[in-house]
Amino acid sequence: MIADKSIKELENSSVALTVTVTASTIENDYKAALQKYASTIQLKGFRKGKVPVSVLEGKLGKAIREESTFNTIEAALKEALESVEDKYKPISFSTPELLDEESLLPFKADTDVTFTVKYDVMPAFELPAYKGLTITYPKVRVTDEAVNAEIDKLRDQNAITIDKQDAAAMGDIVTVDYVELDEQNNEVPGTERKEFVFTLGSSSNFYQIDSDLVGMKAGDEKTFSKTYAEDSTVEGYAGKTITLKVAVSAVRYRDVPALDDEFAQDVKEEYKSVADLTKATREKLEKALEEKLKQVKLNALSEELLKGTTVAIPASMIDLEIDQSWNRYVKQTGLSEEQILQILQFQQKTKEDITAPWREAAEKGLRIQLIMDKIKDTEKFAIDEEELNKTLEEQLKDITDPAQRDYYKAMIEDDMRFQKVASFLEENNTFVEGEEVAYETFMSQTYGA
Repeated sequence: MIADKSIKELENSSVALTVTVTASTIENDYKAALQKYASTIQLKGFRKGKVPVSVLEGKLGKAIREESTFNTIEAALKEALESVEDKYKPISFSTPELLDEESLLPFKADTDVTFTVKYDVMPAFELPAYKGLTITYPKVRVTDEAVNAEIDKLRDQNAITIDKQDAAAMGDIVTVDYVELDEQNNEVPGTERKEFVFTLGSSSNFYQIDSDLVGMKAGDEKTFSKTYAEDSTVEGYAGKTITLKVAVSAVRYRDVPALDDEFAQDVKEEYKSVADLTKATREKLEKALEEKLKQVKLNALSEELLKGTTVAIPASMIDLEIDQSWNRYVKQTGLSEEQILQILQFQQKTKEDITAPWREAAEKGLRIQLIMDKIKDTEKFAIDEEELNKTLEEQLKDITDPAQRDYYKAMIEDDMRFQKVASFLEENNTFVEGEEVAYETFMSQTYGA
């Protein structure tokens, strides 16, 4: 079928595969297509299945040849991809794109056909040095102030909410309905929220209307304009003025419990005193700090690894990551995708305007992931058989098909090996404390990759 094939490496881990299909293969497939249509098609003046091939070819030969040849190209592409080196096989989410399709038409009889497809492959790169490095990370300690602040959060979480007849103030909990109005005071589709509950001062509402609701009581309704600063963090509203209609259906306040032994016992039965609660709270914060420091060390090491190598990420891989980030973004807003797209349309924006700034971070994250994955393959970490069997028993208990079990077993083994990369890197590199950072600052910020 294939007379020749060649591969040309392109930028960003994509390749161009050129394949030549022999004229004899094309003609054989074309004749077979003619025979198939002749036995099934019905033309005026002929009974179904009795159309002479010569008549069929005269009337529909061009269309049948085009359809048949594209089918032959598809089969030839499949054959070519099965025989290329593994490094040139397309990644699962990259569909080969036929280039210059128009230049192939019209197909001529008794002529070889040469076509080219473009697709993405797994990035090829050399691992940088990943052992024996010295990495600096922030020096952080759990302070008494941090412990007290955490206990205050517990008190706030255990507060009783009580209906308030007076006007709403910062710190109160309000239940509101709101909707955006256009210049004609018509409701803007997709901006309405019913019975939305939040705490004034928390800014945990899309329009950031905390201060605008101060002074309102349950049952109050008002329409007001709101102007957002040029540096506003409200997505898509910087520098704009809008009109909102808000109705408050409930105002509540928190009755925060006193810090005493009784409160400590309410938090957990085994706590007998405030001292017990304080000790346990410190231990919890220290554990959280340890976990974050571990991640920060890995992030700092990742930054060092990125300096030592170049990984060209294919566009399809970044696109998939962006799609996943978009889905997470939709869930976080509390709105439906349709509502978000309607709001963007009203703002004369598109989904791409939101996702475009994400691409750089997505590409960086993928580069790190690929480096870690290659370290896993290079080190060939051993898997504890008992642990593996236990995991397989838990996760594959409902799968009986042997082929499926083998497929998922390979995935589980690979993931278990990947989970060992972070510990391996921590053990084989030196980490030293750098400048001191306040606990609250450290825990609230994102460091490194």
